[in-house]
Amino acid sequence: MADDSVVVRAAHRASVLSTRVVHALRELAMASPPRFAVLVFSALVLLFTGLFSLPAAAADGTQTPFADALFTAVSTICVTGLSTVDMAEHWSPFGHVIVYVGVNVGALGVLTLASILGLVISKRLGLRAKLIAAGDTNPLRAHGGPVNEGQTVRLGEVGQLLATVALSTLVIEAGLAILLYPSLLINGVDPLSALWEAPFYAAMAFTNTGFTPNAGGLAPFAGDYFFLTVIMAGVFLGSIGFPVIFTLWRHHFHLRRWSLHAKLTLITTVILFFAGAAVFLLLEYDNPKTLGGMDAWDTTFQAFFLSAMTRSGGFSLVDISQLNGSSLIVGSMLMFVGGGSASTAGGIKVTTLAVLALAVWSEAKGRPSVQAFGRRIPSDVQRVALSVVAWGSTIVAVATITIGQITGAPIEKVLFDVISGFATVGLSTGLTATLPDPAVYVLALTMFMGRVGTVTLAAAVAATSRSQHYSLPVERPIVG
Repeated sequence: MADDSVVVRAAHRASVLSTRVVHALRELAMASPPRFAVLVFSALVLLFTGLFSLPAAAADGTQTPFADALFTAVSTICVTGLSTVDMAEHWSPFGHVIVYVGVNVGALGVLTLASILGLVISKRLGLRAKLIAAGDTNPLRAHGGPVNEGQTVRLGEVGQLLATVALSTLVIEAGLAILLYPSLLINGVDPLSALWEAPFYAAMAFTNTGFTPNAGGLAPFAGDYFFLTVIMAGVFLGSIGFPVIFTLWRHHFHLRRWSLHAKLTLITTVILFFAGAAVFLLLEYDNPKTLGGMDAWDTTFQAFFLSAMTRSGGFSLVDISQLNGSSLIVGSMLMFVGGGSASTAGGIKVTTLAVLALAVWSEAKGRPSVQAFGRRIPSDVQRVALSVVAWGSTIVAVATITIGQITGAPIEKVLFDVISGFATVGLSTGLTATLPDPAVYVLALTMFMGRVGTVTLAAAVAATSRSQHYSLPVERPIVG
């Protein structure tokens, strides 16, 4: 009887403890969704670090060093694509399955994942959680303030948005895998291996990660333009963001019904895609180590492919370390901008660039407000855009200086790999694979901060948003 009493008391204590934990998580999810998102993302990184540390995850059956396991976990969950080990050779089939699952989990995004888990824990999607979920289309939602409803998904549509995230990921990756499968067979991959490689490549394209399951990477498919075009299409769909996919699904080609966010995202993405290709073509057409050794058609196509991949795709057909210094700078600029908000891409986001460009144009024209497509962009959105650029630049600068000091490597290569990590791109000059452990940890932290997002990170740190019911006297400092 005494033993039964002990068991009952132990079960009761465990029940009380679990109830308290669930209650604490519920309170955190409802009170501070951004902070809850960071907590969830950190937990995922720790979980996958443990999985990658298992001997079964390595091809040789030995335990992977902690620094490599942690870096791979961060790169996988953050859908970055950088690696300190040979991804195709180092990991076992079990390890590759972990990578596949990890990138799909990471692709859901910090805010979307936090909203879904918050819904599960609280049994309902509260107003604050809805605001944060709507913040996938407009990060300002995390801070409050006046917001034009045309710029974001309405609160009643958040449930549909979350469903669209999961459904679009499944449908798009399945469609890409179906298209890629015949090309794999044509290029000599056996049918059974192709059944695994097709969905793997599809996931790496849509999530903008860039890992490849085979040792040669994309080299065996360098002349298969259909295969490469499908990869680019997957990267594009992943980089425009779930809110844009939601808008296109709802309104198709009815341009007048598109949100301002969707218009700015698509227009800026297309402009950067063609401008980047033109610049790479101009800078590399006479470089025999990259594009110079190809005919005119191959050179043009590879320039477009490189432009698409520097936007966050991470796949590469040319040796990045052989690019001219000017091309590395251009690539760094494209990577820093990244893709669309609430997308699998990283960077400061194309809408941030668009808002700042419109602000500069409006100031040059002497307009009292920033306008686009018959809509006025409020000043608080512009302030958030400036904050994102400032935080992003600071993170990149600090990481570049730190890693440069640790390694003594050429600063242009350090800058390229750091921006690639911050913007979760995955392209590398070869530096990442040679980093010592202290630099590995710095770059892993940079990837984490880049994927979590500067706005989300700032919102998570801030305890509450304070309203000010008075204004101070105006005085204008000299600027410029």
